[in-house]
Amino acid sequence: MSSSEEMSEDEERPPCPSDLSGGAAKSRNCCAVSGGSVTGGGGGGIFHFSPHPDQVLENVLENVLCFLTDRRDRNAASLVSKSWYRAEALTRSEVYIGNCYAVSPGRVTARFKRVTSVAIKGKPRFADFSLLPPDWGAHFAPWASVLGEAYRGLEKLYLKRMSITDDDLSLLARCFPYFKELVLVCCEGFGTSGLAIVARDCRQIRVLDLIESEVSDDEVDWISFFPENKTCLESLTFDCVECPIDFEALERLVIRSPSLKRLRLNRFVSIAQLYRLMIRAPQLTNLGTGSFGPSLLIDDQDPDYASAFSACKSIVCLSGFREIAPEYLPAIYPVCCNLTSLNFSYAANINTEQFKSVISRCHKLQVLWVFDSVCDEGLQAVAATCKDLREIRVFPIEAREDADAPVSEVGLLAISEGCRKLQSILYFCQRMTNAAVIAMSKNCPDLVVFRLCIMGRHLPDHVTGEPMDEGFGAIVKNCKKLTRLAVSGLLTDKAFSYIGQYGKLVRTLSVAFAGNSDLALKYVLEGCPKLQKLEIRDCPFGDLALRSGLHHYHNMRFLWLSSCRVTLQGCQEIARQMPRLVVEVIGWEDEEESENGEYVNTLYMYRSLDGPRADAPPFVQIL
Repeated sequence: MSSSEEMSEDEERPPCPSDLSGGAAKSRNCCAVSGGSVTGGGGGGIFHFSPHPDQVLENVLENVLCFLTDRRDRNAASLVSKSWYRAEALTRSEVYIGNCYAVSPGRVTARFKRVTSVAIKGKPRFADFSLLPPDWGAHFAPWASVLGEAYRGLEKLYLKRMSITDDDLSLLARCFPYFKELVLVCCEGFGTSGLAIVARDCRQIRVLDLIESEVSDDEVDWISFFPENKTCLESLTFDCVECPIDFEALERLVIRSPSLKRLRLNRFVSIAQLYRLMIRAPQLTNLGTGSFGPSLLIDDQDPDYASAFSACKSIVCLSGFREIAPEYLPAIYPVCCNLTSLNFSYAANINTEQFKSVISRCHKLQVLWVFDSVCDEGLQAVAATCKDLREIRVFPIEAREDADAPVSEVGLLAISEGCRKLQSILYFCQRMTNAAVIAMSKNCPDLVVFRLCIMGRHLPDHVTGEPMDEGFGAIVKNCKKLTRLAVSGLLTDKAFSYIGQYGKLVRTLSVAFAGNSDLALKYVLEGCPKLQKLEIRDCPFGDLALRSGLHHYHNMRFLWLSSCRVTLQGCQEIARQMPRLVVEVIGWEDEEESENGEYVNTLYMYRSLDGPRADAPPFVQIL
């Protein structure tokens, strides 16, 4: 967001993006305007000038639209008329691309000329679950070359599930002299050599965040490539980098970065090294602790780790703990009272009592990620303490269908009764009841995200033996703000009829091993007008269900169907009737004859302004 967009209209402000030539009126009229009169040449007289009404409107619009920041609001504004369309494009500084294949890079740069921030998403989410071949696509290279020519003033780049190479990173460093923020989430294809180029050549870099990305070890000490003088770093996240770093270089970098607020370390940083960094950077607000285990080097005596946390009074977000030694856990007690976010999703060896000793001190907590090793009793402690909790995610230590999950409806019920402000939940378990889910729908009516993952296939209410229809029906009926829903367990078509009837704001729906027939999908596609993303796997939905969404697919971002009962002929019919959709049938590179040759392996369907992509691999058939 530009500085002009952050200020109110009542403040004196710098020119907005539309005023780069000294004001919209000057750039369009090539003369100075004052009070409706223009000073002309040829005689030095003053004459009255009345600009064209459309021009006045566009000038006003450009100045007003500078303050419109939400992308959905801006999209709506661009649809009002041609003049609004032009003005919105001229004033947009941030571009978000939800699917890298939905539009070509050239179309984006042709429309939006003054962009300083770009966000692009690549592969669909099911790629995280190994349901997409690794070399499917989503390459950043075509975007990098076009953006490098068109947006010399680019400052921010956010990529998710994209393949980005070291050459791409080198191009970024060369082409964008004012580059300040790079965030790579679930990306791949690059290594420490590329990071070294960014560290060395992006002299104004403020944010370098690598989140759940795969980084190859090129045996390059990338941390030491940052400039030796004072840096602008505000955020450095590399907890996903699975290779050692030069700690001495990291320590010097932290010392040279007085503005550093977020630091997330990888598992090769020991707790003793963490102590040294915290002493050097007491201004940190967001800390990823690294391994939080002892160093391989044996010291005479451990330093007072608790004193380091006591000195960092500003810490509100705490994560890391990748190889935690539980005996060090009391060291974080001094900051617990101020924490608003706690991520224990890598701390698999924390037991219930150890977790309770921490969570009982976290009265301000709003976000909690944790393993199910804390058990129902740990979640009961959360409910008793964290009255302001807004988001909770409970991950499984063993993500297997036959695993014994230590959390159940008991923990879910406790959270619903104790954390009434909850807005988002992701909950993995093996046992659940309709009663617990219904209670959550009533106790937490502000839920926006509800993702319940019962890991065993087709598991009913384990007390009554009934399908989980009524539980999920209550969620969509009572949680009026719900926009994201993931369903699981034994579900009949009745559950989907509830979703179609009450889920009027649902934008993202994930379904696995559910439904009786094509009617289930028909209920959803005909009843959820806001639906944007639909992810389905291992359900009995066929061609009839697929055809029921013909009226709605043009409004959706994508539809994913894997291991269902959709035939190639059914997919071809959709492609013929909706030529503006890209219909991809995806196999596997080493796939021989499918176990069930009648049905396609995976259908991935999305809208695109520029037609099918040119980089589809051989195992992708575009219809």
